[in-house]
Amino acid sequence: MAMLGRDALQALGFAALGRDVQVSDRASFHGAQRIALGDRTRIDDFCLLSAGDGGIEIGAHVHVAAYTSLIGAGRIRVADFANLSSRVSVYSSSDDYSGRTMTNPTVPDAFKDVTSAPVFIGRHAIIGCGAVVLPGVRLEDGVAVGALSLVNLDCEAFGVYAGVPARRIKDRSRELLQLERRFLRTCPG
Repeated sequence: MAMLGRDALQALGFAALGRDVQVSDRASFHGAQRIALGDRTRIDDFCLLSAGDGGIEIGAHVHVAAYTSLIGAGRIRVADFANLSSRVSVYSSSDDYSGRTMTNPTVPDAFKDVTSAPVFIGRHAIIGCGAVVLPGVRLEDGVAVGALSLVNLDCEAFGVYAGVPARRIKDRSRELLQLERRFLRTCPG
């Protein structure tokens, strides 16, 4: 995986670009002027970040693994230390599936009914491979989402969620908060 240099990242025109950001040369960005990347964020091969009017904000020490997508008109915010595993899909917009309206971007807005709502992914959240997060969902700090889960409702802090639709199955340890404090004491800059 080849990473873009600082000059190439700046040329993409991000709203904000933190220090030591690693972005694959095979990642794609739409609306880069509405995307902010925090310090030491890493975005791997074949990721797609498509920011609508609400924008995308990614905190510090966030990993976005291969083939992951963050898409939609609503705001998407990913807080520090979050991890989105490969093939995760985060949507802040969704078409109306009822059949009362048409769908897809080739159809004028007058014939569609797209719903947009912000998505928040908290500190230390981890979302497993192939999971889908729908518009309007809030994953509080420390949430863990199992692979292939469909998240259509808010998830409470330090819960482990899995399934279709995702449901809380157990509590998650908070020991990582102590590790974060130790890590930040040793982290340069």
